[in-house]
Amino acid sequence: MDQDLSDLTALAAVYGVATRYENSEQREVVVDDDVVVAVLAQFGVDASTPEAIRRELAAVRETRERTVLPPTLVLREGTGHDAGGPAVVHLEDGTRREVDRFIPGDLPLGWHRVVTADQDVVLAVVPDRLPDVPPAWGWMLQLYALRSAESWGAGDYGDLSVLARRSAEELGAGVLLVNPVQAISPTHPVERSPYSPSSRRFANPLYLRVTDTKAFAEADEQTRAQVRALQPGSGELIDYDAVWSAKLAALELLWPGETGELDPALDGFATFSALAEKHGPDWREWPEPLRDPSSPEVAKAREELADRIAFHGWLQHLCREQLDAARRAARDAGMSVGIVHDMPVGVHPGGADTWALGDAFAPRVTVGAPPDAFSQQGQDWNLPPWRPDRLAELGYAPFRDVLRGVLQYADGVRIDHVAGLWRLWWIPPGEPPSRGTYVHYDAEAMMGVLALEAQRAGAVVVGEDLGTVEPEVTETMHERGVLSSAVLWFQRDYDTPGHPFVPPGKWDPESMASITTHDLPTVAGWLAGEHVRVRAELGLLDGPVEREYETAGEERAALTEFLKQQGISDGDMVEALHTLLASAASRLLLTAPADVVGERRQPNLPGTVDQYPNWRIPLSVTVDEFFADPGVRRLVATLRAARPLHNR
Repeated sequence: MDQDLSDLTALAAVYGVATRYENSEQREVVVDDDVVVAVLAQFGVDASTPEAIRRELAAVRETRERTVLPPTLVLREGTGHDAGGPAVVHLEDGTRREVDRFIPGDLPLGWHRVVTADQDVVLAVVPDRLPDVPPAWGWMLQLYALRSAESWGAGDYGDLSVLARRSAEELGAGVLLVNPVQAISPTHPVERSPYSPSSRRFANPLYLRVTDTKAFAEADEQTRAQVRALQPGSGELIDYDAVWSAKLAALELLWPGETGELDPALDGFATFSALAEKHGPDWREWPEPLRDPSSPEVAKAREELADRIAFHGWLQHLCREQLDAARRAARDAGMSVGIVHDMPVGVHPGGADTWALGDAFAPRVTVGAPPDAFSQQGQDWNLPPWRPDRLAELGYAPFRDVLRGVLQYADGVRIDHVAGLWRLWWIPPGEPPSRGTYVHYDAEAMMGVLALEAQRAGAVVVGEDLGTVEPEVTETMHERGVLSSAVLWFQRDYDTPGHPFVPPGKWDPESMASITTHDLPTVAGWLAGEHVRVRAELGLLDGPVEREYETAGEERAALTEFLKQQGISDGDMVEALHTLLASAASRLLLTAPADVVGERRQPNLPGTVDQYPNWRIPLSVTVDEFFADPGVRRLVATLRAARPLHNR
């Protein structure tokens, strides 16, 4: 029996599946064998019996004996590698280098190939470290929340351009972090969460400004009048379905009927979009033959839906134009960093990416987080993970293409849950979040691909490393020139009784700092105890409401005392907290428009779906009113002084 257990452990190690791990309390947890077996099954590995485990191990040994190189070889610049014998290196520029045995360390950065007598593998030569990020202050923006006379019921790419330009020119901002704007399924009801896109490779046409398109400019006056008449009004909450219905109708009026050839990836996405309009947003519920993008039935559907496929390809062309215009607006206005786009940790399990990329994902698994003090049952994010083995076999192209999809119109990227480049918590089918285990990825390869694509795009990279994260993650990010995240609420000395706040001057310089995040109370909401009131009304508190209010009061008192210790007046607490943020050692200092205008409602309340208006809360002022408000300029004055704008 002991041998059977050691064989299971050995097999699990081959696929990066943890059989034990350290929890948030730094205690070792042994993963149940049946959980390990269920996770291995997602790799197509049979570990159901001792005999099956031995067969699988024998197959692994046989593969290792006949191969020298891994499926993808990722090397830092200046580093060589043993190819095991004569090889030809096919460089990205079309030239070739013959080597006797060792791949030299003088190869240029890029995507190459190594061919030996037995193998043909991808070779990625990647930067050792990204350039330093210039210091700047700026906004962390929920784009949908912006309001202007030109936007249709939700903020759009035109608002993004205006906010970027005016923030730089009038307020001296050097960076703007925007929520994920990746593609949704073009169906109703519209997916509201920006962290559950249909595809991370393409953009969200819901954010298009219809009246900024070339087609609108060239339309006759009657058509323009028809388009303008479709503009929906603004309500207390954002109505995504109304916004999308209006924009879709307007864009259909304007579509010039172009049928130019689409590149294969865009053609696949546009095909999914056309099929989703007909069969629903989740391909897992489509007729069986349509679930395989390479099937004859899908080929036939492509012919029948050619017009609609071309339309969805055109929408992506418009998205790229308007997103690139926003980036140019930021650069032309002198932003030192520019627009940084947020990249979510995953995609919808029934969306365009999982349909197109097939077994690059483990489709029956969801990722989340193990139980901890904040979530005693663990978390299930309902997002399918990459399969690390298939990523390597595919030359990391799926991950590379996601990065390229974002970086083609970005000056930087924020990697949500960056620890996922090291490991993700996989939850087997039918199991609760507590019954999962970690699956490890090749972090050296993942970070290398990220660095290569970011350097080529001239982009900065920020990793969201909040919560329970192994020290190796943050240490490696800093080593590679990637900024970590620092949030005031979490900047505490957890090794000291009472967990006192850490002075901002001692925060890590290689970080992006903020007071709060989209998943936490706004500044005004926290000061007013709004987060307690809302959770009490929704029945989300673990203890008595009186105790929660008491705890919130104690936290406010502790922060007030901390401000005094830092020599900051607490007369206006919102201003005081921005002054505190301005004293941080971090390279980037970010605040939110909602915080400087006193919005009490937080953008997203974790643990809720329809009980709370997640991702639907508009800013209380228009873009023009925002820049006309003297209070905005007053509150960001210390940030501006601490991080003066340095033009590119």
